[in-house]
Amino acid sequence: MRVAVFDVHPFEEQLLQQSAKKLGHSLTLFRVKLDPSTAIMAKGFSVVASFAHDTVNATAIKILADNGVNLIALRSAGFNHVDLRAAQDNKIKVVRVPEYSPYSVAEHAVAMTLSLNRKLTKAFNRVRELNFSLDGLVGFDMHGKTVGVIGAGRIGKVSAQIFAGFGCKILVYDKKPDMKWASSIQAHYVELPDLLQRSDIISLHLPLVPETKHLIGAAEFKIMKQGVFLINTGRGALIDAKALIDSLKRNHVGAAGLDVYEEEENIFFHDLSEKGIQDDILARLLTFPNVLITSHQGFLTHEALSNIAETTMSNITDFEAGRTLVNEVVWTG
Repeated sequence: MRVAVFDVHPFEEQLLQQSAKKLGHSLTLFRVKLDPSTAIMAKGFSVVASFAHDTVNATAIKILADNGVNLIALRSAGFNHVDLRAAQDNKIKVVRVPEYSPYSVAEHAVAMTLSLNRKLTKAFNRVRELNFSLDGLVGFDMHGKTVGVIGAGRIGKVSAQIFAGFGCKILVYDKKPDMKWASSIQAHYVELPDLLQRSDIISLHLPLVPETKHLIGAAEFKIMKQGVFLINTGRGALIDAKALIDSLKRNHVGAAGLDVYEEEENIFFHDLSEKGIQDDILARLLTFPNVLITSHQGFLTHEALSNIAETTMSNITDFEAGRTLVNEVVWTG
């Protein structure tokens, strides 16, 4: 099939082309994001492949439908940027990549924790200036610390297992407890307030749905331990960023590792070194020495990118063949 691929990045281009060639698909690559102003570029294509920061709202979907698009293939697990009701109304199917590599994101969460704890960024910059002093670089042993994992899907479970390997005590909050798995790493399911109160490190691994938006806000920060480490590789809007800033200013949060940000759409994945940023909240977060921000790169491993490309093209093949779309997402009202 002929596929219009939007918001293509150099790190994925070769893998997408390789996977498409194996399954007989022809790709036309667009660097621009899919949104109402660019949707007309999909005219003549039956399928568009969309990335996580595209704006696939009702207006964009109507334009796609009017120009012959029947399938939106998401190159992401998240689908909160797509108006599923509009897709259904316009008879456009939507498929996603539900999982690619839980290890990529989980390992990134742990790497952020270790970097903040052992102050690796500060040490790296200091040594490059020939300053070999150890003052201000004291961290703590991970062994024996309590780690709270919020969301125990595949990524959350892998994160918990890695932290357990350091000898950490694991607390888990999830609405669907898996007691057999928890027993295998001696983890304990608890309610969210209990986890927040007892954890030295908190790692977020939840999808963004109405119930989880700003799950961590002012009230939650107040009951956390003094000096807590907060790591978010899930979705930016899980945390109320203004409340986080307030907690950092009061020295209540000891460190924050953020691979995602609520308003990242027009910032992350772009080189703004010559332009600067207009987002005052993100700019303030960047001033804290105990905040580590990465540009939504948790998924960025060769294995994960390969799986994303392969699953995306397989989804398109299933659609072309009229098979059941096992990775379809639908509007549920």
